[in-house]
Amino acid sequence: MTDEIAAYTVATDGACKGNPGPTGWAWVAEDGHWAAGSLPQGTNNIGELLGLLNAIRDHDHVVDLTIEADSKYAIDTYEKWMDGHARRGWKTSTGAPAKNVDILKALIEARAARRALGRPDVRLTHVRGHRGHRLNEWADERAVRAAKHAAEGEELVWSSHHGQERIDVSVDPR
Repeated sequence: MTDEIAAYTVATDGACKGNPGPTGWAWVAEDGHWAAGSLPQGTNNIGELLGLLNAIRDHDHVVDLTIEADSKYAIDTYEKWMDGHARRGWKTSTGAPAKNVDILKALIEARAARRALGRPDVRLTHVRGHRGHRLNEWADERAVRAAKHAAEGEELVWSSHHGQERIDVSVDPR
């Protein structure tokens, strides 16, 4: 997708079979576009952060991007913690090594890329997971499905932007 879109909403989620264990991430958009990926080994937090990262990267053509996430960890990492970790040499406020530094660096780069395009920062909204929020339920369904592929040793990425069909987000996932 290259045409600029004024405003757009995407939900993200992560899933892990065990923690750590096989991990999945996903984003699902208001128009049914989606992407998901699997990692044979990760954590739920890694899945949540990768869902957020890929949603930002895949929507650089959106001026006002709203991302709905059920993970306060992912939201707080992006809005409150990652810049402090970077300033402190990838240490937390207590001096412990920051976790998932590679993903944090990629999130900072994705934010910088949006700013370089003159885009406002992503707006993050917390939604309660598994509470009937349809886009979040779809993101969860895709992330769980990806984690199942991860459990089979597969490291893959699927996307409606690359050959997969869109989801009908007007109905609940099965």
